[in-house]
Amino acid sequence: MLLMLSRLLLCLAVASTPLTVLADTVWLKNGDRLTGKIKLYDGGRLVLATDYAGEVTLTGDKIATLQTDRNLLVKHDQDATGEHSKGLEAADSGKVTLVNGSEQTVPIASIEQMVPPRPLLEDWVWKGQVDFSVDHTMAENDVEDYDINFKTNARHGMWRHNLQGEYNREKKDDSVSVDNYSAEYALDRFLDEHWFWQGQAQYKRDWVEDLEKKRTVGTGPGYQFWDNELGSFSLAGLVNRNDYEFSDDEKDHFYSTSVKWDYNRYLLAKQFELFTNGEVSKPLTSKVEYEVESEAGIRYKLTSWASLSLKGEWDRLSAEDGGVNQRRYTLGLGVGW
Repeated sequence: MLLMLSRLLLCLAVASTPLTVLADTVWLKNGDRLTGKIKLYDGGRLVLATDYAGEVTLTGDKIATLQTDRNLLVKHDQDATGEHSKGLEAADSGKVTLVNGSEQTVPIASIEQMVPPRPLLEDWVWKGQVDFSVDHTMAENDVEDYDINFKTNARHGMWRHNLQGEYNREKKDDSVSVDNYSAEYALDRFLDEHWFWQGQAQYKRDWVEDLEKKRTVGTGPGYQFWDNELGSFSLAGLVNRNDYEFSDDEKDHFYSTSVKWDYNRYLLAKQFELFTNGEVSKPLTSKVEYEVESEAGIRYKLTSWASLSLKGEWDRLSAEDGGVNQRRYTLGLGVGW
């Protein structure tokens, strides 16, 4: 009976070992120990995802050492290009050992970045952002300004779904100077880690500018330069079919080529985010000469899900019978996931 009990306890211990190994461990200089999953180390700050407190941000000078069995891309003073480490082992206070064939112990202060590589094939990963700003000023000139936009994507295996849209309205006294909305859906099929093929559909409706309705469908190759916890950057070159309807009842149907970009970069362990995205298109034969739709801005993280954003938008359409040249600057709140 005692022998069977001993074997049972041994089996339970062995079965529970992988659960412990899978957890990353952070030892602090004050003697505390935290377990979770290392999400990112950047700008002297470590982001650790825990089951009990969500994402916790730790400054590098408070960390004694680290341990993980997961692969990490590590950039440090002795190898600024970055090396793939198969894990980290605890070392003396203020240091960590990189496991990559031969072990190398480096000071934590010398590490610039640590990022877990993102697998090409993974289960559903859904992320997005909704930003909104409202300005109602009652003075000599009454102003009502609304700006709501969202951007989200979901990836599963070799497929990525992208959806974004916005609504803008600006009214001064009794005159509406901006009133439009737009929506876009794009589907990416990855061919390998970087190359993908994209198909997209766009629609825009405007009640103020000369171009009232715009419908676009297109397809073409794209390249994902990177996509990890530090941010992402991709380019796509498309061939499009465009249908335009103007306020004077004129219509235009034409083909065009375009270049799309989508970039974001997190700073100081995701405390700040720089972002820009847009599209530049050139018609093959049309009264329209060229078109630019772009936005750029910065977000400041207030909580794990709320942020403050400052953004500038530029929409430019050059055509023989009129055009659009619209700039907007907004300060608003956002929700991310």
